Amino acid sequence: MNNRADEDDLLAAMLAEGSPPDFRAALLGQTLRSARRRRRVRQARRVGGVLIALLLTAIVVKHKLSKPSVILPLVAKQEAPVNYNLVRTQPLSANEVTTTRPFSGMQLLSSVSAVAEVATANGGYRQIDDHELLALLSGRPAVLIRTGPHSEELVFASPEDRKSVLAN
Repeated sequence: MNNRADEDDLLAAMLAEGSPPDFRAALLGQTLRSARRRRRVRQARRVGGVLIALLLTAIVVKHKLSKPSVILPLVAKQEAPVNYNLVRTQPLSANEVTTTRPFSGMQLLSSVSAVAEVATANGGYRQIDDHELLALLSGRPAVLIRTGPHSEELVFASPEDRKSVLAN
């Protein structure tokens, strides 16, 4: 249970041991001066903040209420060059639209009196084997190269031979 008298006695005992008799008074005076200085600084900050806020408000109000001293001449607005062509479309009239109609019945029109009809028959050909292919080359130097199970390539020794054989 601490009380105020015990604390004062303890402080007095500690300061009395190796300090001059007026030390306690000097320490109290220094503490009070420091507290007063801090209070004055806080008050000065408050007053300074209020003054700055008032100054800024006055500047803004003056700026808003003042009229411009120089009136700038109005510059004629120049149109930008057009980089496109505007195309307007509209539907065609009924007599301008081309339509198709089926022939009535099965009429065939022809400018030639007789029409020749050609029919193609299926089959009538067979695959030749490698020996028959090389026999068709009639002695021209060539090689048959197999590149896969069902793919071959015929290579000629001379490009002129290739042109002459394939031209037929």
